[in-house]
Amino acid sequence: MRRLWRMWAFCFHEEYPMSEFVSGIDPASYPEPFASLYRRHLQHLQLQGLRPKTIEAYARAMRRIGQHFDYQVLALSAAQLTDYFTQLKASHSWSGVKLDLYGLKFFTEHVLQQPWSMPSFIRPPKTRRLPDIVSISQVQAILDHTRVLSYRVLFFTLYSLGLRLGEGLALTVADIDADRMRVQVRNAKGNRDRLVPLPETTLAVLRSFWALHRHPKLLFPNRLAGLAGARRANSPLDRGGVQRTLAKVVAQIGLKKRFPLTACATATPRT
Repeated sequence: MRRLWRMWAFCFHEEYPMSEFVSGIDPASYPEPFASLYRRHLQHLQLQGLRPKTIEAYARAMRRIGQHFDYQVLALSAAQLTDYFTQLKASHSWSGVKLDLYGLKFFTEHVLQQPWSMPSFIRPPKTRRLPDIVSISQVQAILDHTRVLSYRVLFFTLYSLGLRLGEGLALTVADIDADRMRVQVRNAKGNRDRLVPLPETTLAVLRSFWALHRHPKLLFPNRLAGLAGARRANSPLDRGGVQRTLAKVVAQIGLKKRFPLTACATATPRT
């Protein structure tokens, strides 16, 4: 408990700075007919109720495939796809290869309205790895070297509540139940809600942080317009900015453990 309070005290010694803005890609920027096909691809992804990360992954897959084949994707042969995925595997993990494959499968079935004829085209090896646990002292080091206040508070919140990055960014004021000392995590993995315990220290951190920006809904509004404009932000912190910041901090402190850069920890500390 004492360590958490020391982390909390460190979180509030710096002003609330600005952030970069990452825009989307306009389908009209591509040549026809790929532009129309890609636009339809995005529409079907949204209509299927997929999660934002899945939509982005499948959209990125078709952008990459389109670029590789000079945006001629209507009649790709098995030989062409074999060459493409062989090259992709040389530069990407199996996870990246699978996402491109699933994105192409979705595009084939929903946009081209053709049956997927290659169910055994790629068979990635089945692996199951346990993530390394980041200790309290290591989290303290991460907080000590994180200079942007919003990132520092977000990292603390992720660790103390045991949240994924997307879950933390999506937190709203209404999700914090101070009376019952719990947090409602909405639309989490598998489109399920869940409740997690809310430590007193985390509640104090979030209250102090919210008092700086006073956004009526978001706990972590984006920093595009700085502190003065945070109250009017219409989106949370940029996921990519958070990931890049964490990667830089981890490299700076020399943390050797292998853990996803989408979260600060996988365990909730004792309170």
